[in-house]
Formats: sequence, structure tokens, C-alpha cells
Amino acid sequence: MRKIVIALAATTTLLSGAAVEAKPKLTPEQQLAKMLEGREAGEPVSCISLQDTRDMTVLDKTAIVYRTGSVIWVNRPTNAEHLDSDDIMVTHPTGSQFCKLDIVNTVDRSGHFTTGFITLGDFVPYRKVDKPN
Repeated sequence: MRKIVIALAATTTLLSGAAVEAKPKLTPEQQLAKMLEGREAGEPVSCISLQDTRDMTVLDKTAIVYRTGSVIWVNRPTNAEHLDSDDIMVTHPTGSQFCKLDIVNTVDRSGHFTTGFITLGDFVPYRKVDKPN
């Protein structure tokens, strides 16, 4: 009897874990929308500072998202269809900034062969919106 109770408990645990994993995966556009919740777009700029950029997220076939302090910068490359979060991004900045029209090479993470390149577009800043009282 004790073995049956243990087996039932183990089965219940496994099934509940499977239910948690069954959540639908967000599309890259939905992931971006979630990142930008409560934020408002500012005027696009041509360049952002390399020194201030602390975090980068690649959203497949959509955009590259950079964080500098509380600002989220969204760059939608001209050929975003080549963006793949499994690739390594190899940048070749000409100075201390990422700029529009800079070329970023993409390299396969496991084979280390070049998979393509993307051309950066404008950088759109998103800042938190103050909530009215």
C-alpha cells in the first residue's frame, strides 16, 4: 500500500510539472511588448554609447534590445529576418558607439562559422511612464 501512495505522489508531481511547462511560448513581438510594458517611446537616435550599454537581448527575426540604466533601447535592423538568438553577435564598432548602419556579423554558437550579418537601424529609447496620482 505504501508503494502505491508513493507512486501516486510521484505521478502527481510529474504531471503538475508538465502542466507548468505547457504554457504557450511568447512570440518575439510579444516578448518585446512585455519588456516595454509601462514605457513610452522617445525620439530615435542614430548612435548609443558602448560604455553605457550593460545588457543585450536578441529577439529572433525582430530586434536587438539594449539596456542602459533605466532606458531600454530597441534596434530593428534593416535585415532583422537574419536575427537568431542562438547566434553569437560579433560587432565591429568604429568608435565608442553602436551606430545606425553598423554591421554586426552573426556566428553559429556551436560550429563557430559565419551565418550572416545584420545592419543596425535607428535606436529607439523607451523610458518608464510616470503614473498619475
